Amino acid sequence: MKLNRNFSLLLLGQSLANIGDVLYIVGVISTIFVLTDSAFAASFVPFTIASSMFISSLLTPLLVEKFNLKWLLAGSQITKTILLFILGFMLIGLTVANYYFIFFIIGLIAFFDGCANPIRQTLTPYYVKPEHLIQANGIAETITQIIQAGMWFVGSSLLMIMSSQQLIWLVGCLFVMASIILCLLESVNNHETTELKGKLEKIKEGWRTLSNTPVLRRIAWIEFLETIAATVWIAAILYVFVNDALNVGEKWWGFINGANFLGLILGSAYCIKFSSFVGRKIATFIFVGSFASFLFTILFSINSIPMISLFLSLLVGLFGQIKQIPQQTVIQTSVSKEQLSTVYTSLGAIGTGIFGVGSLVMGVLADLLGIRIVFVISGLLLAIVSTIAYKNKPLFVRNVLEQ
Repeated sequence: MKLNRNFSLLLLGQSLANIGDVLYIVGVISTIFVLTDSAFAASFVPFTIASSMFISSLLTPLLVEKFNLKWLLAGSQITKTILLFILGFMLIGLTVANYYFIFFIIGLIAFFDGCANPIRQTLTPYYVKPEHLIQANGIAETITQIIQAGMWFVGSSLLMIMSSQQLIWLVGCLFVMASIILCLLESVNNHETTELKGKLEKIKEGWRTLSNTPVLRRIAWIEFLETIAATVWIAAILYVFVNDALNVGEKWWGFINGANFLGLILGSAYCIKFSSFVGRKIATFIFVGSFASFLFTILFSINSIPMISLFLSLLVGLFGQIKQIPQQTVIQTSVSKEQLSTVYTSLGAIGTGIFGVGSLVMGVLADLLGIRIVFVISGLLLAIVSTIAYKNKPLFVRNVLEQ
């Protein structure tokens, strides 16, 4: 697939923004931990971000109705840039007495960031031909996973040669570049009608579409169950598994986490390379990916050999991504382009809301029942997902072929 100008600009702008997001979070967490010497205070950063993005997902439909998607994406990035420079100046006079003001700023940044991913996913069908959606989604996912896998290491390394404040200024430059690039995108007509709906009706629209569209209703349940299942792979729980179940050093946490990201990247690469084959077998890939994820998660939970855990972690990432990319294509071809933004914001609300609660629940269950049990629970949830995928294979195929 030859990348067209708009999709290339969209990828480049969002990639620069995503790189900046990871780097600035690294800088903020480092600043708070050094200032307070409190792991709890530092861990409040991702909690603040997740909470703000959840609220953003609920309210984004109100903005989608009034603004062009291109300018909504660019405008959110410009606002994030302004807020980031404010954060940079705040760090100059930061003390233990006033550091909590940082959470207000990062909450605002996360709020405006919350609409970026669903809008990017919504814009993709506008800029990419239907027959190239598998490849486009695969390329976008590959770049995102590479950024997620590499930037935490890069950010930590940069803190060895520069201060947190200097890192924030570097991110500011990336955000400025991202803002300019996103402004160069071609505008799209994402409004079917000039009639403005009531605020509550607009917020409910995405949820109503999920409820009334059979394939999306199944996917919403899949997202719900998969999000809970995915919480066992967060740093805190995986770190305990490495220490208590595998009885190896903390470096293995990094190895296993990295193997999972590598699996995600390989899964994306497979979908890009064999996009035509994946496109013809979308329902099969969704089922096989979910069933394999269930199987390898269960094996991971009972295994005690570190090298095998490393391989199983890679396979969980690989098959999870092989399922995820076709699933994204099903979403993008199941409703009109004008409805996609509200669908994605509703799915995003499910993801951010459930992940926050699920992380806390899995942490409690790990303390009460043992670390292996939560991975067994995760595997069983994925077994339910594979059952849903298998029972609804004809539904997935029909939706894709009818576009």
